[in-house]
Amino acid sequence: MQTVANPWLWGGFVVVVIAALLADLVLMRHGGAHKVSFKEALWWSIAWVTLALAFNAGLWWYLHQTLDAANAGRIGLEFLTGYLVEKSLAVDNIFVFLLVMNSFALPEEQRQRVLVIGVLGAIVLRAVMIFAGAALLTRFHWLLYVFGAFLLITGIRMWHSAGAEPDLEANPVLKYIRRHLRLTEGYVGHQLSVVREGKRWYTPLFVVLILISVTDVIFAVDSIPAIFAITTDPFIVLTSNVFAVLGLRAMFFLLAGVADRFHLLPYGLAVILVYIGAKMLVADFIQIPVLASLGVVFAILAVTVWLSLARPPRPDAHG
Repeated sequence: MQTVANPWLWGGFVVVVIAALLADLVLMRHGGAHKVSFKEALWWSIAWVTLALAFNAGLWWYLHQTLDAANAGRIGLEFLTGYLVEKSLAVDNIFVFLLVMNSFALPEEQRQRVLVIGVLGAIVLRAVMIFAGAALLTRFHWLLYVFGAFLLITGIRMWHSAGAEPDLEANPVLKYIRRHLRLTEGYVGHQLSVVREGKRWYTPLFVVLILISVTDVIFAVDSIPAIFAITTDPFIVLTSNVFAVLGLRAMFFLLAGVADRFHLLPYGLAVILVYIGAKMLVADFIQIPVLASLGVVFAILAVTVWLSLARPPRPDAHG
């Protein structure tokens, strides 16, 4: 696997991520279990985006010193484009998180804990999948076409399902849990399970965590191939992914109250996936500059958000 990163870059990235996670966990615990306000979520979101951009700038500066201006600029744009793609796709993930938590009436005070566990799991999962994907692409170049076709199909399916409320009751994982596990009627504090009369019972909090984890897996399968269309460098793929995931908790609370206002965003995400899938399929014949891809992704998101705000959903619309 070819990468621009050396042990110093890998080490610096790991230190930044661990420090950021510890700061987040300490500050969250200091505030205790509480409902996160829009203002708090906004400041956290700004902090996470600022951290990602600072890392991007630091990476560009380092590569500018060790390589050359052209490669430093190209790699910096690859990170920024990958970060924007992953951040935008994370919004669709948040919509599913909201559906799960609202369906199970998860208390506001519990949502932070669930999201933190989800973020930590997502980081580990992405690291494993990215290194595996990079190794496979290095050995089997034709997998690039498989990824491209997969994203193309996923984008088309997302377009057709946009606007439709997901049927959580039809979820096979939820059906399996209800069929094979004893479930309590309500929440039991922070407990995932309790023992009653010698038998293990699982709480709705356990079910929510399982569904969030499954959503993480599905999201990773959809999003990771997308960034391989931008770069196959495992360092850039992993760092842009992780920085996008780090802000997931703050973005959840930021969008929780206004998700319905961005009702057309799934259509924009579908177009982005189709574009990236097509880009992967023609990569060996047509070289699309990274800056052009960044512009396309940004333009699609901007237009979709503007249309969502300019044309609010009808009162009788679902989704």
